[in-house]
This record gives sequence, structure tokens and C-alpha cells, in this order.
Amino acid sequence: MRHRKKTVKLGRTASHRDALLANQVVSLIVHQRIKTTLAKAKAVRPFAERMLTLGKRGDLHARRLAVSYLGQKDAVKKLFEVVAPRAASRAGGYTRIVKLGPRQSDSAPMAYIEWVDSPIEIEAPAVEEKKPAAKKAAPKKAAVAAENATEGVRPEKKTAKKKTDEE
Repeated sequence: MRHRKKTVKLGRTASHRDALLANQVVSLIVHQRIKTTLAKAKAVRPFAERMLTLGKRGDLHARRLAVSYLGQKDAVKKLFEVVAPRAASRAGGYTRIVKLGPRQSDSAPMAYIEWVDSPIEIEAPAVEEKKPAAKKAAPKKAAVAAENATEGVRPEKKTAKKKTDEE
């Protein structure tokens, strides 16, 4: 029975899982949104929200705890100076998980995990405007024949020898 066993193991050892989750949180802080499997997104969410709570506290001890967990000082700096102030008025629920379709290679369910207060510009697919089709010009043969008919010259003789400006 798995009573009171909350940790999602993700098929990894404890040290590998800790490193994976820390790296996912760092990527989330740096890029504001990451695409990962649904299971990993659900496992990352509590750690990301805990780090943001440390960022909102803002004291030296919270910064040292964040560095000890994440291991990257530049990510901690961005967390404390950029990400945490945006969520200062929010009392929790800092992340959002958006489910995507299955991954093509192995059909694993994919998801985006992102900060709720992040100013992410969602890229809309480029839509090409359809222009009305222009009327097609008459084929060249018909145009040449019509021109030759008015001049009274047979098409074979006109196309056989072309006059140049020098002659």
C-alpha cells in the first residue's frame, strides 16, 4: 500500500530525481515556460511554488536555501528580482499546467508548465491572407496569332527571323 507516500518517483533514483526537478525549476525560472511530460510537470509544481515562496520572503536565509536547492546563483537572482515581485500580491497557485497532446515518438502526455503572472507572448500561427485570383492572361500562342492576324504576316515567317536594331 502507498499510504502517505507522496513522492512521485519518475523511475529514477533519489539523487537523479532531485537533480531533474532542480534543473526543471531553473529552466522554468529562466525561460518562464517549459514543455515537459505531464508527470514531470506535476512533480515540478510543488518545488517551483516553494522556490517562489522563498523568493517572496526575500531575506538572506531564503536566498541561501534557494541556492542550496537550485545550485545556480544567476537563476536565484532572477527568481528574487524578477519572478517573485510579479507574484507579490498572489497568495499561492503561482504555476499553471497546460495539457498538450501526446508526444509523437512514444505517445507520452505532454504539458506546458508556466508562471501564472508571466508576460509570455503566445505565438499565433501565421495566417496567410488569400488574395482573389487574378484573371489569367491569354496564352502566348493566341496573343501572337492575334497580333500576326492583324499584321497580315504568317506566324512561321515572323518567328523564323528576328530583326535587330543594327540591321
